[in-house]
Amino acid sequence: MMLEQVLRHLNNWFLVDIHEGTFTVENGSIALPFLLTNQYFRICGSVFNDGLHQYPAADLTDETFTGTVWALAVPKAVVVLAEDIAAWQEKNGEAVASPYQSESFGGYSYAKRSAGSDGSALNGWQNAFRDRLNDWRKLKGVEP
Repeated sequence: MMLEQVLRHLNNWFLVDIHEGTFTVENGSIALPFLLTNQYFRICGSVFNDGLHQYPAADLTDETFTGTVWALAVPKAVVVLAEDIAAWQEKNGEAVASPYQSESFGGYSYAKRSAGSDGSALNGWQNAFRDRLNDWRKLKGVEP
């Protein structure tokens, strides 16, 4: 899920509250009365379900776990940004991941800008969307 990658990259989960305890996933869903419909939440400490979900989630793996559920308030603008990044990644991801840095044929040539030997540091979605991502970035160590 691109949104989870974006939030991790930003070091910003838009945390509202952390609920600790023992939680049960039954028939693929979990009852979390402190969440609203369509609200994002993050599970930590589960064997099967760690990660970002949207409430009510119906695709979870049944289990009982002791851990935390983070209630999040992800702004719509960040969700749209993640959708834009996913579309960009779909269109450009293969070319960006290519090990080739330059190519020439028929009088045409190009070279990818690179910071190192693989170029990924400067050519991925993180660079393509740097300006929009920076608006939401948090410093390391600010949130759990």
